[in-house]
Formats: sequence, C-alpha cells, structure tokens
Amino acid sequence: MTVVALWGTRGSIAAPGPETEQYGGNTSCIQVTGREGTVLILDAGTGLRRLGRTLAPDIRRVDILLTHLHMDHLQGLGFFGPLRNPETDVHIWGPASTTLNLRARLTRYLSPPFFPVLLRDLPRMPMLHEVPCAEFDVGEFHVHTSLVNHPGPTVGYRIESAAGVVAYVPDHEPALGVQHFPISREWTSGYAVARDADLLIHDSQYTSAEYAEREGWGHSSIQQALAFAQLVQARRLITFHHDPDHSDADLERITAEALEQVRPACPVTIGAEGALFELGSA
Repeated sequence: MTVVALWGTRGSIAAPGPETEQYGGNTSCIQVTGREGTVLILDAGTGLRRLGRTLAPDIRRVDILLTHLHMDHLQGLGFFGPLRNPETDVHIWGPASTTLNLRARLTRYLSPPFFPVLLRDLPRMPMLHEVPCAEFDVGEFHVHTSLVNHPGPTVGYRIESAAGVVAYVPDHEPALGVQHFPISREWTSGYAVARDADLLIHDSQYTSAEYAEREGWGHSSIQQALAFAQLVQARRLITFHHDPDHSDADLERITAEALEQVRPACPVTIGAEGALFELGSA
C-alpha cells in the first residue's frame, strides 16, 4: 500500500486564515510513503515544516522532489528538521537552469538575505540530483520525470509502485496557445507523466474567467484540469495549487460549477491539507 498525505495545497503564497482552514493555507507539499517505509516528499512549500516534525528522528533517508524553484515551492526547505540531523541522508531532486546548476540555484535561496543559514553550513550536506533525467528508483518507487509547461525549468513527476501510480503536476498550463483544449495526447504537455495515473494531483488555480486574464502565467483553470484528467484517463483527480484569494466556499462553488461544464469519468476531490489517500489497499 502507498499512502499519499497532503501537507500544503495552496499556490503562489501561503494564505492562512479562517476562510481557508478547511482546505488549508500552506503551499505545495505532499508526502508519499511506501509499504517498505520509503518517504518521498513532493515540493518544499510551507507545509514541509509540519511534515518534518512528524518523521521519526532516526529516519535514515528522505527524498525531496522539487518540481521547480519558485518560492512557494521552496520556502519550507530551510525549516525542514531532517536537514539539521547529521544522521539523516536528505536527497534533493530538482531542475537546473540553462545557466546555473541545481546547487547554485538552491544556494541563492539558502543564503542571506533570504535565509540566515548557508547551504554549505548544514550539519550534513544534502545530496543533489538534477532533473529531468533518466528514470530512477528510490526504495520501492520507480520515478519518471518530464519537463512541463510553466515559466522557468519545471518538471512533473510520475511515481510508480506495486500499489499504483501517482502523478504530480502542480504548476502546469497545458492549454497555453491552444484554441480548443484538450488537443491530441502526443502534443499535450504533461501527458507522459500523467497517463493512466491512479491518483493525479494537478494545478487548478483559476476559474475560466480568471484564466482568460492570466493566460501565460503557467497555471490551469479547473475546467482545464478536469479536461486534462479526462485526456490522460486518470482514475482520480485531486485539484491542487488553490489560488490564495479563493476561500473554502469559493473552492466548493467553482468546483461544482466546473463539474457541471466538464464531467470527467473519474472522481474529483478538492485537495485539502490533512487528506490521506491510499493506493493498493482493499
């Protein structure tokens, strides 16, 4: 069995408050735990701080898979407890740019004035791996990576195990430049990592009206997320990267309206902090 736990579902900037307490105000962070105890963490948003406090103090290895290095996906990294444990191997996977490698890019965040502790001053230097790359294994998980359509180097992740497939594409604009979405599978950004996923976690930041004003910003409307899930034949869609200006009531309203317009064959769940999903259980 694989357990997927949502620790941060908000996009762009953390948005704590009474109007977001049901679906959460922390930014992107997900934990995937395998039956053998392997822990993958998808993105290092502000939800990462609380996640780190739940891990066993004697955990030997943790892998953090960064989709990209925008601040809402990185701000929790300096507050992740296992980085201060010299007995824990922390592996960080993330994209380089055309001019800087991953180490140089991370150093820009983990250094003054953005953060008081330098990357090189951590008790144990994390092991860095650049993506996209060839397929790789972490414990019982087999991981695929692919560049997806979002400003700056950004990847989506496909995590396969005996329990099923998790696809994680939190910042994604597959409809950019397309008059009628979706188009054919082979020309759709993100199809390779999301096809036939048992659990698809996908960007759904905007309403259709908001997307019309923000086309090119790198995100999807919820209608586009539903259409993408239908295209890739996902078995369940988790809507994700909620707009910081959308309250809990807004999310429920716009999701209901979108489901009236686009009726995917799979169940749709609004991503909520604290939600757990099990793959491979009876």
